[in-house]
Amino acid sequence: MISFVPPLSRLLLWPSLIIALSLWLKGGASAGGGFPAGALAGLAVLLQYVTAGRDQARRYVAVRYAAPLAGVGLLLVVGTAFLPVLAGYTPMSLFPRPGQPEVGVGGLHLHTALVFEGGLMLIVFGLVVTVIDRFALRTGAEEESGP
Repeated sequence: MISFVPPLSRLLLWPSLIIALSLWLKGGASAGGGFPAGALAGLAVLLQYVTAGRDQARRYVAVRYAAPLAGVGLLLVVGTAFLPVLAGYTPMSLFPRPGQPEVGVGGLHLHTALVFEGGLMLIVFGLVVTVIDRFALRTGAEEESGP
């Protein structure tokens, strides 16, 4: 019997990642944010590991570099939290300041909260995928060595 799950999981990967990006971008103005975006993207990759295996899942660049992505996310979160202190503001200050014009295109406005949420998304995605990859690597090594 042929399962419909592997082709369906491949079909759902990119729409899931696009929805994750949408969750990140809309996080400041409506439901969403960096954490749910990273969790959704990580779960989409988890489905690839379950249905296609580690080797197939690691074909994607973001999967191979998930741990460095988590590091970049941590730098973004820490940077947006503490760089305002260097300019004399309180930690986690929002830029542009209230009343100042925002830079943006259409409904997308660039501000430090967006950078912070992007960092959260990268941390969650990177950690979820790295943990999944380490489990898959360990399971594969145990299967090769036998009991």
